[in-house]
Amino acid sequence: MRTIDDITNFIFIENKPKQVDIIFIPGGSYAEIAENAAKLWHKDYSSIILPSGKYSVKRGYFPGPLSKADKYNEKYKTEWEFLKEVLLQNGVVETAVLKEDKAEFTYENAINSKRVTDEHNLNIKTAIICCKSFHARRCLMYYQLCYPETEFIICPTETQGINKENWFKCDDGIEKVMGELMRCGSQFKDLIKLLKQ
Repeated sequence: MRTIDDITNFIFIENKPKQVDIIFIPGGSYAEIAENAAKLWHKDYSSIILPSGKYSVKRGYFPGPLSKADKYNEKYKTEWEFLKEVLLQNGVVETAVLKEDKAEFTYENAINSKRVTDEHNLNIKTAIICCKSFHARRCLMYYQLCYPETEFIICPTETQGINKENWFKCDDGIEKVMGELMRCGSQFKDLIKLLKQ
């Protein structure tokens, strides 16, 4: 169905990695996202990684890893603590990891990451975003708002068994992807109105 193809192409973005100024991880409880960032770091795509996140504003606390909890099994207070631990266990040196542990939703991940890079006097011309595959469009939209001059490369990771080939074949995939589609519309409506002023 063409409509499904259109939704898939909008939500699921993936680019070929290249050398960039920084790798962003916009929050999350899935280890695979940070593992992907670590692989990119080892391949010298960037020397800096900035994980971001406190916990979901809806939940109000960090629930612990939602994948690979047997491997990453410490008590983490924030998404940032968890993501940093994943990076370190996968060979990233601690000095390569910047800190943002206050964000509670995706827009805050982007806003607060911009504050951190500004505080470090980093001129971000190019960046990779490592995120869940079905979170790619919303991450890109928010980070582009906060870094309007930056070229972004999306290097997503499949989580929960949901990808662009199968999301429309299971209830969970449909809920996740259509939820993202709705949030892209509802969350950006007011921001677009502000931008046109």
